[in-house]
Amino acid sequence: MNIIIMKKILIILLILSVIKIYSQTNSEKINFESANPFSFNDVITNLKNQEPQKVFGTLITPFDSLNPSKKYPLIIGVAGSLGWKRHHYEYLEMYQESGFATFELNSFKSRSIKSTVGTQNEITMAAMILDAYKAFEKLSNHPNIDKNRVSLTGWSLGGGVALFSGWLPLKNAINKDLKFASHLAFYPPCFIEPDNLSFTKSPMHILIGESDDWTPAYPCIKLVEKLADKANIDITVYKDSHHGFDRESPVETNDNAYSFKNCLFKLTNDGDILMNYLHIPMSNPFLQKIGFLFCTTRGVHIGGNSIAREKSYVFANDFMMKTLIK
Repeated sequence: MNIIIMKKILIILLILSVIKIYSQTNSEKINFESANPFSFNDVITNLKNQEPQKVFGTLITPFDSLNPSKKYPLIIGVAGSLGWKRHHYEYLEMYQESGFATFELNSFKSRSIKSTVGTQNEITMAAMILDAYKAFEKLSNHPNIDKNRVSLTGWSLGGGVALFSGWLPLKNAINKDLKFASHLAFYPPCFIEPDNLSFTKSPMHILIGESDDWTPAYPCIKLVEKLADKANIDITVYKDSHHGFDRESPVETNDNAYSFKNCLFKLTNDGDILMNYLHIPMSNPFLQKIGFLFCTTRGVHIGGNSIAREKSYVFANDFMMKTLIK
């Protein structure tokens, strides 16, 4: 074997070793204490008296053997009413390949819940927002996490978590010190209209389908317009796209799910979400069910749009790069 060939082999081996160093990851199960508030009001006015709840999630961090104490930007992911699905993990994998740490928040599994479709009361957005901040508190002390570069993203119900975690009356009731560096909400429930328009100044963005009949786009568009001078928020509406436009599966009907296309609930400053017409707080499962009767119907469409799916992955990665790295 001549010297030139040997040099080429050594170069290839060196490149492969470097790739191996920077492509490794660590996976950890992270446990922390949260609670089970039903409403935003429970969090804002009575958080210390809520039923305690143990919650867990999976943290995946890059591993650099040359610098094992390196701190990484983190993206916390929150699934929707159907729980964690393949397309959610694809986003996390994309982020990991881009050099981010990721945290799969398991609010459902921690409470032995598989789905909230058709009821929306086994676990509420309030409890999941609390979970997200409690996870943030726990992970802010992790040796490989940069607490100043932590983003929150979520889909559907989890999109609501990503969006309303930026509502300051709720955030400040949980933690006044920690702040998410950005919020990315996929097709969130924007049909909750806050009287108090105080939101975080961190970048927020909504991705939603024009034809979404589960969590409709129009209230999101109006919310972004109202917050234009008060928050750092924007929206992307994908044409001819339904709920779950970033899935690979075709559009199908879910006959059990609530359609909120005719709903617009008021959110008071102290966290009460009011029924349409009666303006009674939906402060427990029974009252929420009554409130839904005034405006919801059963049956929604959910499924992918290949163009919107491709665009959303590109946007999501760029958004995280801009808000957590650049």
